[in-house]
Amino acid sequence: MPIITRRHTIGMTAGLALASTFGARAAVTAADIPAPKLPIEPGAKLRVLRPAKFVEPDEAIFTANSKKWGEQAGVEIRVDYLAWDNMAAQTAVVANTGAGPDIVIGFGPDAQIYADKMVDVTDLAEYLGAKYGGWYPLSVLFGRAWKQANWLGIPMGGTTGPANYRVSWVKEAGFDGIPNDLGKFLDLCKGLKKIGHPCGFALSHAPGDAPAYANWLLWAHGGRLVDEVGKVTLDTKEARAALDYARAMQETMTPGTMSWNGSSNNQAFAAGNIGLTQNGVSIYYSAKTSQSPAQQAVAADLDHASMPFGAARSSPEQCLVMNAMVFKHSRYPNAAKDYLRFMMEAPQYDPWLTGCLGYWSQPLKAYAGSAVWESDPKLAVFRNAMETPFHDGYAGPVNAAGGAVLNDWVLVDMFARVVTGESTPDASIRQAVRSAERYYK
Repeated sequence: MPIITRRHTIGMTAGLALASTFGARAAVTAADIPAPKLPIEPGAKLRVLRPAKFVEPDEAIFTANSKKWGEQAGVEIRVDYLAWDNMAAQTAVVANTGAGPDIVIGFGPDAQIYADKMVDVTDLAEYLGAKYGGWYPLSVLFGRAWKQANWLGIPMGGTTGPANYRVSWVKEAGFDGIPNDLGKFLDLCKGLKKIGHPCGFALSHAPGDAPAYANWLLWAHGGRLVDEVGKVTLDTKEARAALDYARAMQETMTPGTMSWNGSSNNQAFAAGNIGLTQNGVSIYYSAKTSQSPAQQAVAADLDHASMPFGAARSSPEQCLVMNAMVFKHSRYPNAAKDYLRFMMEAPQYDPWLTGCLGYWSQPLKAYAGSAVWESDPKLAVFRNAMETPFHDGYAGPVNAAGGAVLNDWVLVDMFARVVTGESTPDASIRQAVRSAERYYK
């Protein structure tokens, strides 16, 4: 029978009850295409490892779908949920030891980092793409081997970090919304601090939040980590402009952001200590589904908007991709691929997408028709999160080097050294270039 575990408490019953309130079926159009024939190995057992939830129904619905597949396929399946900041290390252990979970649903670049450890999933990716309107650009970047036709992973969703803001406080600061101009955005942050509701953005080692802010700073000023062939290109006027801007932004922020963890900005926003941050939908979800009148009031006054484009042609926001990989050490690769197929099919995928209330955005274009995106105008900014050219390691290849730079906090630390006064912009850039070039050899 299916086995579901996690490393910390899960409120499965509550999550499923919540998910039922978002149970309307979507206007998802699927082509009539036969699924690939994947005879499941006799006696198959599967173990799956994936990141833990930030919104309750994520795990609850994912667990229910996994159990459903296990019962239909006659396969014992175990799903483990692990804290985000432990996923990279555990994925490395699985890859390097050749033992452990059959499937790791890790993050974007993992499939490229451990490419030689992956089962080819091209047949599955082509089937899903053909049936569900094609893959978004970021799905192709992270799912397929660089400039090759074969697929190493199946992207299951992406979570992005637009501006989360209190509407009334932004108006009190003199703005009708989030300006799409870097100078005016800085003015807004100054205004929020003046009225006692400052912004807060992490440049600590907060998973997700800090890299998202650092990447936005760089991309919005026209900077990039590497060029198209993977040559480090941080030593530029654009990067210096981003560092100067980050230093000015830091002066507008609430105290303590340099020591924030992955949930600190959520907590500060929910408590009313900040009026603007960069985050996924989890702040809104938590407030909207809370029984507390105070949190309901936060949800009513909260809205989302793209972070300012600056010099970028499209929204310069990082989208963290959840990428499913089947490892070669698995004795049951057909069962593993059939499980992933099942999880991505509309009867399972759409309730999961809808139940997450926009926390995960779809990798397949047909799911843009999901009912969730019409259910609340505050979710609209999340709809096409994976339709972007930006990624860790932009504008170069998705490879082990980009993932290593991310995991080593190279960009985050480049900004942190400057905003804390530890280093000058020139010295910090030189240090970041040396660090990045260790990986981009």
